[in-house]
Amino acid sequence: MSFFKRLKDKLMGNPEEEEKLDTADKEQESDQSEPELEELNEPAAIEPADLKVPEQGEEASAMTIVKEIEVQADPSAEIEEGQPDVQELAVVEAEPLEEKKPSAWSITQKFKAGLEKTRNSFTSKVNDLVARYRKVDEDFFEELEDLLLQADVGFETVMELMDKLRYEVQRKNIKDTNGIQAVISEKLVEIYEQGEEDLIELNMQPDGELTVILFVGVNGVGKTTTIGKLAHRLKSQGKSVVLAAGDTFRAGAIDQLQVWGDRVGCEVIKQSEGSDPAAVMYDAIRAAKNRKADVLICDTAGRLQNKVNLMNELEKVHRVISREIPNAPHEVLLALDATTGQNALVQAQTFKEATNVTGIVLTKLDGTAKGGIVLAIRNKLHIPVKFVGLGEKMDDLQPFDAERYVYGLFADGLDKELENNEE
Repeated sequence: MSFFKRLKDKLMGNPEEEEKLDTADKEQESDQSEPELEELNEPAAIEPADLKVPEQGEEASAMTIVKEIEVQADPSAEIEEGQPDVQELAVVEAEPLEEKKPSAWSITQKFKAGLEKTRNSFTSKVNDLVARYRKVDEDFFEELEDLLLQADVGFETVMELMDKLRYEVQRKNIKDTNGIQAVISEKLVEIYEQGEEDLIELNMQPDGELTVILFVGVNGVGKTTTIGKLAHRLKSQGKSVVLAAGDTFRAGAIDQLQVWGDRVGCEVIKQSEGSDPAAVMYDAIRAAKNRKADVLICDTAGRLQNKVNLMNELEKVHRVISREIPNAPHEVLLALDATTGQNALVQAQTFKEATNVTGIVLTKLDGTAKGGIVLAIRNKLHIPVKFVGLGEKMDDLQPFDAERYVYGLFADGLDKELENNEE
């Protein structure tokens, strides 16, 4: 399958299947007639004490507001002959609505919107470069190299890309700059995806076994917020999730995680501020096992008195988790702020030395004009970027996808190329 065919299939998905999903959604909406809703909301026959209100953190919808209604008879009241016993009234239960799976195109649009700042900065300069150079020569490559470095793609990645581009231009005998963005896109995807060890999916354990995900990262990168968004994502997939408040040193960190726990409906295992983080992890594992949870997500400190103490503390937390659950933690996700650019690489190298980082969560990608840091991290550290933050909304934490990422960088030019290469 050609690069353009594969790219279009990934970006657009299956239009026929998505049309069927949209049709089914409309039919489901039309089935909810007004009389039924009025009957459910009739206040006369329902006492406030009889309503089972969703517990804190539980999601509620129009179909699940009334989970169970039981009308208890007054023992002293007389029941007229021929009337049904109110205790035998049927329990009203509504089928919960299934969460609508986002379409392939809607996910693609999130990447496009999230990379707008990088695209406006980087792509506009590439367009100017293409306009100034009618032919692909060494001067063109040198200026393109500078632009990629300015976008934080990273020196080693840029050098590798330049070599691949020069070879491709020579192999295909490309003389002018028409369509050069498409060639750059193809090679960027190849660079990111090389290496079978880079699995993007989370290392989830089989049903019935607890999956432990350890989050690390310095303060201020959006670590706790990302934990909340990931918990929401896992819960929407039907997983039961417990959170561990292991950042006991930063003022307000425990309360912040509790707010997210309440928001997404997850129990938070915590101790008092200043407690031993390893002790919190021990309690959290025991609690998650007792509650038969599917996933335990552990927050950790981002700063102590000095770097040595912080890394020693992380190693201690790692040991406690491994002692309680062999081969755990199953994922060690490092949260990095995309707006910090090359400094994120320094952080990644430091944490990689202290603990076995299995994946990167790149936050605030929508807030930087240097989104090329994704490629620099992948190529220099050989750690996959598993999630990216593309906005402030709950579902704006998305699994990283190389094709959608590259499309987000070159959306305007690639749209034309995709039309010209339809098969």
